[in-house]
Amino acid sequence: MKIKSRLLKPVARQIARSIARWSGEAVAAQQQVFEQLVKKGSRTAFGLEHGFDKINGYEAFKTQVPLRDYEALRPWIERIKVGERDVLWPGLPKYFAKTSGTTSGVKYIPLTRDSMPNHFGTARNALFNYAARTGNFDFFDGKMIFLSGSPELETVGSIPTGRLSGIVNHEVPKWLRTSQLPSYPTNCIEDWEQKLEAMVTETLPQDMRLISGIPPWVQMYYERLLERSGKRLVKDVFPNFNVFVYGGVNFEPYRAGLEALVGKRLDSVETYPASEGFIAFQDSQREPGLLLNAASGIFFEFVPMDEVFNENPTRLSLADVELGVNYALIINNNAGLWGYNIGDTVEFVSLNPYRLIVTGRVKHFISAFGEHVIGKEVDAAMLAVSRAEGVGIVEFTVAPQVSPLEGGLPYHEWFVEFDQTPVDLLRFAQLLDDEMVKQNIYYEDLIKGNILRSLKITPLHRDAFRHYMKSQGKLGGQNKVPRLSNDRKLVDKLLVV
Repeated sequence: MKIKSRLLKPVARQIARSIARWSGEAVAAQQQVFEQLVKKGSRTAFGLEHGFDKINGYEAFKTQVPLRDYEALRPWIERIKVGERDVLWPGLPKYFAKTSGTTSGVKYIPLTRDSMPNHFGTARNALFNYAARTGNFDFFDGKMIFLSGSPELETVGSIPTGRLSGIVNHEVPKWLRTSQLPSYPTNCIEDWEQKLEAMVTETLPQDMRLISGIPPWVQMYYERLLERSGKRLVKDVFPNFNVFVYGGVNFEPYRAGLEALVGKRLDSVETYPASEGFIAFQDSQREPGLLLNAASGIFFEFVPMDEVFNENPTRLSLADVELGVNYALIINNNAGLWGYNIGDTVEFVSLNPYRLIVTGRVKHFISAFGEHVIGKEVDAAMLAVSRAEGVGIVEFTVAPQVSPLEGGLPYHEWFVEFDQTPVDLLRFAQLLDDEMVKQNIYYEDLIKGNILRSLKITPLHRDAFRHYMKSQGKLGGQNKVPRLSNDRKLVDKLLVV
């Protein structure tokens, strides 16, 4: 063990003890966060307009603060952009995280000095907790690469603005900068393919021990490493590589392909960061789900997904959630987001401690016939069949076919880029349909009732999804392909690239 890992070992153990303590008292931690937020928020224009002085508990809060999406928040953001202080949170934001919304165009999510520890601190804590729980401190003594967006920032009003992953680069402490790759100039390259080449050049001679990024872009990095190095496996290029950190997508459909490239199974640490806050992280290598970040400046609310479009949906605090229910995730945080629907759906898999899985997006589903198929279900079905059949999947997405040109009943069409196309594609499709019937009772009813026919698989050529993402200006970084859509806009573009 070298000096850096020796110095960080006691810190990691202290952080792990702290996580174990607050995760065992998560409801109390949430109550404390709630009280702190309301107290500080009462000094803002938003707090004055929404009667924060009348809030003496969660029930009163729900009466005073309605749920809202970005469009409802936009007027407050516009006031901040022109320099008004104390609008949603005391003072001005330290940054704006710039995101691309499907309905709201560009979104500007405030990040404050109070909220920044939630973003960077939680990422650090997830790694330190992993090290303390597993005893693996070796990755601290080598190099780490974080495949992220550009750290170059623009100014909106007087506020530095950029992608969250780029902003976080400005918050990296000195002890980590000496180990972090890529370099700042390489990280600033906007074109993903040029950036990839530069990253490979920088990392090939290094002792890489931790790699972090969204799986499909990490796969491109692995493939280019092997091409440039002439090696057969990533473990031959980086013999000390032992931790993979990821977030943003379900890793399991990608696991077999990535581990085949590496040549061994790696420990992995899943994270759930968003521009609106760092929601959860993997705290155990043995237990499923991600630990809800209950003591880090975010008060969470949960709305049952079947009520999310109601005028007055049920709003639950952490104390009242149940296992196995699909919830829309609502956050209130120390960046000034109040009753904010971030658009994700989650399901709890443990209540002691509170661990969840991400099931999809509020607006990413198929319900052309009332089936309401979600991301978790298509992922689970594809994973079960591909594993059973020994078939590698590069990427896939699903859309409804309501009016087939060939006539007959409508169906769900799965657009799949296989690592190697199954010999009997019709059999694979039938097995996949059987799994979907198990996953979704409404889908089962539609199949049995002859409203839908069994799903159809349309195999795509190699790199089809990469070409599509490139055509949309979304190659690399934190971008990802939606798992499913309720219309055919995405797949119509996918088929012509």
